[in-house]
Amino acid sequence: MSDRGSPTVRRRRLGQELRRLRERAELTGDQVAAQLGWSAAKVSRIETAKTSPRKADVEALLETYEVDSGQRQELLDLHQDAARKGWWEDYQSSLPHEYTTLLGLEVEATFARNWEPQVVPGLLQTEDYALEVVKAVQPITRFAQGGVRSRVEARMARQQIILREDEPLTLWVVLDESVLLRGFGGGAVMRGQLGRLLTVSRLPNIRIQVLPLDAGHPVNTGSFLHLKFPEFHDVVYLESLFGARFVEEEETVYGYEIAFDRLQAEALDVDASRELIRKSIERWK
Repeated sequence: MSDRGSPTVRRRRLGQELRRLRERAELTGDQVAAQLGWSAAKVSRIETAKTSPRKADVEALLETYEVDSGQRQELLDLHQDAARKGWWEDYQSSLPHEYTTLLGLEVEATFARNWEPQVVPGLLQTEDYALEVVKAVQPITRFAQGGVRSRVEARMARQQIILREDEPLTLWVVLDESVLLRGFGGGAVMRGQLGRLLTVSRLPNIRIQVLPLDAGHPVNTGSFLHLKFPEFHDVVYLESLFGARFVEEEETVYGYEIAFDRLQAEALDVDASRELIRKSIERWK
């Protein structure tokens, strides 16, 4: 396993494999719970990675499903990997659960597509811009004031996945032009942020395109982040004002992939997008 292996991904893989084994054994969650003296909710939480099972729990499930010794050891090794702690788990008490899950998934993703119609994507934000974005939403969502700094710190730490020397995340972004025009924190903050977009746009693993205001808008939807993994199915992350959710159903995920392709086709190419960003910096002087 690579050093960047994510326990979040391992937990989800373990849960899915345990569900597959249960279904192969032709057992329902209720039946397994009754045999083991558990609640049906516990079985569901393990299978959906809502909780981290103990080794004894995994062993009990494997015994119930009559798993052979070879596969049994593979899954126990997977459980051991899943039990490790990721850096993002230090922020669990101050960040939404869905967001820390996203941080864990991103660590192992190899490719991401991100559509953003309102703000610069978190993976590309400067610290000053991130602070202003978080401060703007705090009075509405009403998280503790102390959580502002935690959110900014986590966002900055998150960006290491696009900067690491060993196989950085490949990131394709389409921004609505309004993102370049909507101010957070005044001219100095915006100049710094747009300058950062220019800088990272030259990295070999980053592709930034801008959908101009006078272009057709083929996808009338909020932001989405589509993640691809080497050993896990694709996941789409959708964030709203008071929560977030993950889309994992194959056909729906494919729909988001098509949507992103349409956005790319309508957006300016990379060079023209870079020029528009450069001109937008002048606006903030």
